[in-house]
Amino acid sequence: MASSGWYVVSVILFIQLFLARVRGARSYYPLSSGSYNHAKQPLQTFRPYNIAHRGSNGEIPEETVAAYLRAIEEGADFIETDILSSKDGVLICFHDVILDLTTDVGNYTKFANRKRTYEVQGQNITGYFVVDFTIEELKSLRVKQRYPFRDQQYNWKFSIITFEEFISVGLEAERTVGIYPEIKNPVFINQHVKWANGKRFEDIFVETLKKYGYKGSYMSRDWLKQPLFIQSFAPTSLIYISKLTDSPKILLIDDVTMPTQDTNQSYWEITSDSYLQFIRNYVVGIGPWKDTIVPAVNNYLTTPTDLVARAHAHNLQVHPYTYRNENLFLHFDFHQDPYAEYTYWIHKIGVDGLFTDFTGSLHWYQEWTSPVKDVKSADALLRTISGMISAYEEP
Repeated sequence: MASSGWYVVSVILFIQLFLARVRGARSYYPLSSGSYNHAKQPLQTFRPYNIAHRGSNGEIPEETVAAYLRAIEEGADFIETDILSSKDGVLICFHDVILDLTTDVGNYTKFANRKRTYEVQGQNITGYFVVDFTIEELKSLRVKQRYPFRDQQYNWKFSIITFEEFISVGLEAERTVGIYPEIKNPVFINQHVKWANGKRFEDIFVETLKKYGYKGSYMSRDWLKQPLFIQSFAPTSLIYISKLTDSPKILLIDDVTMPTQDTNQSYWEITSDSYLQFIRNYVVGIGPWKDTIVPAVNNYLTTPTDLVARAHAHNLQVHPYTYRNENLFLHFDFHQDPYAEYTYWIHKIGVDGLFTDFTGSLHWYQEWTSPVKDVKSADALLRTISGMISAYEEP
């Protein structure tokens, strides 16, 4: 620290002496007015991504503005959401196709006749479905914490938000924060919601992203400016939108017992080498449930599978879900310590991103074990240099 401090001081002194000799000379590096001061801290890309699963929903009700703001405050690289649609075709951020589990919809007598039974992914489900409510009606509802063992003080304080509101949260962050939206239950949504001109759910989804400037392949200049991963459990949706956008996509993978919702393919088929070789033409990675990568028996981990190694061999990233701090979700191997779980998955299994309900925990773990390089000193130095040079520029 001391040597770097002396280096910064030396550089500033040198510039002062240099400017004293070239008083009146114009700037060496032309900087547009205010451009540097307004530049955002870039996304870190040297360590696994911290993906705020439905926001910081371990603390605040999921998929709310408050949960996403908290996640950004705690250091999330990406904020993640599930995209569904209202009856009138407005895209919303909500996890379940029914409202029963996390909203107060049951308290409204005016909605009592809205309960329906629909088939969703081969199962009959009864409840209040989002597709039977307009955006105005959905906005009138309030949400609660999903799990009773989590903080309940924020119940009924927040409303359902739209996809566009979610995007605004990411874009208005003081640093570069990526978004990670899921095309949720596209088969079901396309069955129950119709848009003009024969457009599909996926079309509206991509149009919304493009409206706000999201574009570019992974690690391109455009992508780094506004980072985005598009995720889905439906392979056909990802293949379809690959014709609409070059933004990076992630194929989500469910439990070994669950076939894909659109193509009815088994877990074993979509994790085979031949399928990984095929799907890599459309996606940059996979997002498996973590217990399919390392199966557990009696809450103890067993031998890891080779899925991560094989995905990496096909140049695919691996972003498993979901990491949670509570003992209920931690395997005995980790001795009630979420940091031990992070150590295992990041350093032994070698994943490239982690979906977590507790953004702050993952952020502080990574800051302790692989801190972001100190950009504050460089930032301060460049601001000083810019100011000093500007002071000597001719009017």
